[in-house]
This record gives sequence, structure tokens and C-alpha cells, in this order.
Amino acid sequence: MPVVKITEAFIATELICPEGKLRIEYCDQDNPGLYIEVRATSPGRGTYYLRYKNDSNKTAHQKIGRTSDMTLGDARKRAKVQKAEIALGSDPRGEERARKAVITYTEFFDNHYLPFATSRKRSWKRDEELFRLRIKGVFGNKRLNELTRQQIQTFHASVKTEGLSAASADHHLKLIRHSLNLAVEWGMLERNPAAGIKQFNEDNKVEHYLDDDELGRLVSVLRANDPPMVCQVALFLLSTGARLSEALNADWIHIDRRSCVWRIPATNSKSKRVRSIPLNNSAMEVLDQLGTEGKSDHLFINLQTKERLTAVNKVWGRLRVKANLPHLRLHDLRHQFASFLVNAGHTIYEVQKILGHSDTKVTERYAHLSLRTLERASSSASDALMGVGRAVASVQNVMLAA
Repeated sequence: MPVVKITEAFIATELICPEGKLRIEYCDQDNPGLYIEVRATSPGRGTYYLRYKNDSNKTAHQKIGRTSDMTLGDARKRAKVQKAEIALGSDPRGEERARKAVITYTEFFDNHYLPFATSRKRSWKRDEELFRLRIKGVFGNKRLNELTRQQIQTFHASVKTEGLSAASADHHLKLIRHSLNLAVEWGMLERNPAAGIKQFNEDNKVEHYLDDDELGRLVSVLRANDPPMVCQVALFLLSTGARLSEALNADWIHIDRRSCVWRIPATNSKSKRVRSIPLNNSAMEVLDQLGTEGKSDHLFINLQTKERLTAVNKVWGRLRVKANLPHLRLHDLRHQFASFLVNAGHTIYEVQKILGHSDTKVTERYAHLSLRTLERASSSASDALMGVGRAVASVQNVMLAA
């Protein structure tokens, strides 16, 4: 380690590694601790380092920069700043090692988050897809403590700019925030940079309510029973307000004909709680026409394979076109059932219980239907009042005429 007077001229002409050596350190006689490392593989170029003692009184080396990227003056200034920080208790090399010891977001997601979510979230596959398709490419190679609030906000906005819906952008943000919350909870991250970032929260709910003519066309197509099983599935959804997955996973053991109740087990329910749906006459009629009771464990089966029916969307696409309702989704049948209840005067609480919503906020989407019912009720009061007024006027006219 030769101690030399390092100058710009020395750097320009003397950065040579002696023959037979792989590397050499030229120490600056005017700035103790500062040296230039020159490797045999890179003659004429070197790297500035600061040698110092850490808290354990061990020698440590902190890289400052390359001679080709910064001047000697800048290197000395940076070394002076680092010396001052070290004197105050800082350990730049130790801090760098600690930073590099933090795992990347991909490592965290694959080895920690997914194993945790798999046993707790039904939508864990969706989480894996969101991460794999978009999040991983932007943040996957970053260490957890390198993620910043601004980066996440920029990504959130870019998902929407890319052409996806605001709701999809919000789903990405919620996954990032939830996963990093767990990292904080598990002591792998000091704070969550995604905390408090606002979602777009745009109302993207799409609901199709049928008028009497549209409902008549749909029921007519479904009662034609072609193909029979998918038509019966649709009629069952329209009669119960159930979710498609709940209906397709229904077994005869869940049906209590005597009490006219369908008990959905927690494993089939979105809320993961057992719930019961009363079976009205139209629902019971569907069950009577299925022809699977006593022959299969399942209500709805593929008539060819005799296994549980799983795929109905392609056939449903043909049925709705036949009914001249090309935009009607199977899930809209659930909304239509809710509209039957609300327009018949039933309370939002009653609708919530039948549909199995865990929060009344979800059911409140049907409040506008309730308002129509109230308007009709108000109009009936008006009609009665105006009828009384006309009767009084008629009596007065008769009296005046007499």
C-alpha cells in the first residue's frame, strides 16, 4: 500500500498495477483513509475508497466512486463528509450490508405472502395473477425497503392509463398495501409506503334490470328448456338470488324440501358462513324438473358426463342472444331477484339477509329501487286524497244545483 501524493496528474498517468499483482492501493498522504484501488484488469482507471474503523474496531472499506466518474476534489469532499458521519456513529458499510440483506419484493411475495394468503384467501390466485402480470415487472427486483410512496402512486396511475378500469388499478394498489402491511407486521419492513394512498373508488357497478317485456322474453326462452340444465340453472338463480358458484356447488343434501330451505355450507358461501335461502314456489318447481334427485349428489349435472356442471357461460351466451338480451350477465339475475324483493316493498335489511351480504353498504345499491316503490306509495296516497277531493266537490255541486 504505497503512500503517495495523489494529484490529478498522478491519476492521469500513474494508475498502473505492478506486474505480477492483481491489485494495488495508492494511499493519499494528504487525506488519511482515502485511497485509490487499481486492478490489473483495468490499467489507467481506479476506484476511490475510504478506509475506516467500525463500531467493532474492525477495518472497513467504503466505496466512494470511480476515477473516471468524479474528480479528485469531489472524492476528497465526499470522504470528508463520510469521516464526519462516521465520527458521529454512522457505519456506511454496515448500513449498506443491512440494506442488501433485505429481501426483494418477489422473494417476499413468493416465499412469505403467497403461502400465508393461500390458506386464508379464496382469491389468492387472483393475487398471484395481479402480481405476476404487472406488479412484478415494476417492483419485483426492488428490495422491500427500496419501495417508495411515489413509485407506488405512479404505478397505480399507470395501470389506469394503460387502459384498465379504475377498479382494476385499485385492486393492484390494495394488494400492494395489504402485502406490505404483513411485511410490517412480521418485522420485515419498518413502515408501509403504500399506507394512505387514495384509491380512485370510481363507481363501476354494472347492473341490468329487466322490464316486463324483457323478463317475459327471458323466461320464455328458459322455460323452453333447451339445453335443459343451463336453463334450469338460470331459472334457479332468478328464483333465489343466489350466486352462480353457490348454485353449481349445491348438493341435494343441502336441500330441505319439508321446510323449503336451501342451506349453503360455509365452504360454498362467499362470506365463509353458513346461510339459508328460503325456496319459493318457482325455485321448488326448478328442483322438481331437474331429474337428478336420487340419481346424483349434485343438483346440476352435465347430462353427458353425469358429473357436476361447471361450465355454463358459453351456453348462457347463446340463450341471452335468443332472448334478445345480449348484454345480460348471469350475475344480473341476482340483481333482478333483488329488484323483485325491493319493488314488492321488502326492506333493505330483508334483502341483505336473503342475498347473504355481510355489509348493508353492499345491499344499499338497491336503494334507488326502494325509492321507486316509495314514489308509487306516495302516488297512491295522492290518488286517494284527490279522490276524496273530487267526491267532496261532487257533493257540493249537487247541493248548489238543488
